[in-house]
This record gives sequence, C-alpha cells and structure tokens, in this order.
Amino acid sequence: MTAEIRHYTAEQLPEIRQHILDIHAEVRHRDFGLTGPFYDVERFDERLSTYASRPDWSAAFATEDGEPVGFAFGCPLPAETRWWASMITELPDGYTDEDGVRTVALNEIVVRKPWRGRGIAWQIHEEWLSRRTESRVTLLVNPANGNGAVQAVYEAWGYRTIGKQQPFPDSPVFACMTRELR
Repeated sequence: MTAEIRHYTAEQLPEIRQHILDIHAEVRHRDFGLTGPFYDVERFDERLSTYASRPDWSAAFATEDGEPVGFAFGCPLPAETRWWASMITELPDGYTDEDGVRTVALNEIVVRKPWRGRGIAWQIHEEWLSRRTESRVTLLVNPANGNGAVQAVYEAWGYRTIGKQQPFPDSPVFACMTRELR
C-alpha cells in the first residue's frame, strides 16, 4: 500500500502543524535519541514557523488509512539567504549565488518508524519535489544519524555531499548535500 500525500502551503500549515510536531518528537527523540535544546519541540516549532514565513514554503504530508506517516517541507533560498553563511567548507566561486529560483532547501523530511523501509520517504520526497521549479535542492544531514545510514539514503537518491556546516551554535555539524533537479 502506498501513502496518500497532500501538498500544503504556509496558509494551510495549521491543518497539519500538530501532526508535524508530534512526528518530530516521536522520530527525533524516541527513535533516534536526539536530545538537547536544538532538538526540543519548542525550538523545532520556532524553526518551522520561520521556514513557513518565507515565500513559496511548501510541505508534503503523508497519511495511510488516515494515520499520519511523515512529511517533507522546505522553501527556496532567496538572494539574501544565510543558508551558505555557516559553511565550514569553502565552496567554488558562484556556487552560493542565489536568486530565489536557483535552489530549494529541503528543511525536513521525517517518516515514522512503522513506515520506514517501504519507500515512503522516497515517495514523500519525490512528491514534494514534483511541484518545485528550482534547478537544485539542498539539505543538511547529521552524518551520525543511523551511523551514516541516513546520509547513505540521500546519496542513493542522487545527492552529493559538498561540505559541512553548522547553522546554529548548538546544532550538530551537518553534511551539506545538493542534487540537481533540472
């Protein structure tokens, strides 16, 4: 059985916000054991609000038989983005030039444990990307998650690691990955 996936805009976020927060807590805290202020639900909710306040934010939210399964969300990087400012790795000239249509950031993709290993994450990911018009997508992944298994999944999906970044003083150092879309 495949999940039913619906698209949401920032205006529709209230319809799924609590489900997103609940899934975040279940997966990040219980399944992955990620704790500390950066992973607190309140901090995640603040980041969600910030992301959703940006132009063209969108989400794909999956259910199966009415049960929340997972989600993905993100938004394009504007010309004045701070996304690349926290890079630890130096990137080639022009790589970080943004104009609001070049790169979309996949801020989060999370799937509940009972639905993992069935291709649901890929389905949510591709469905979210299907409505994006940008040339490339970027994401951050903690290389320690799943002992590297999460990063390996993104590599299998066509992403490549371009360097490392630490976007918040209390966040992990993430692998920054990109994938061409067009």
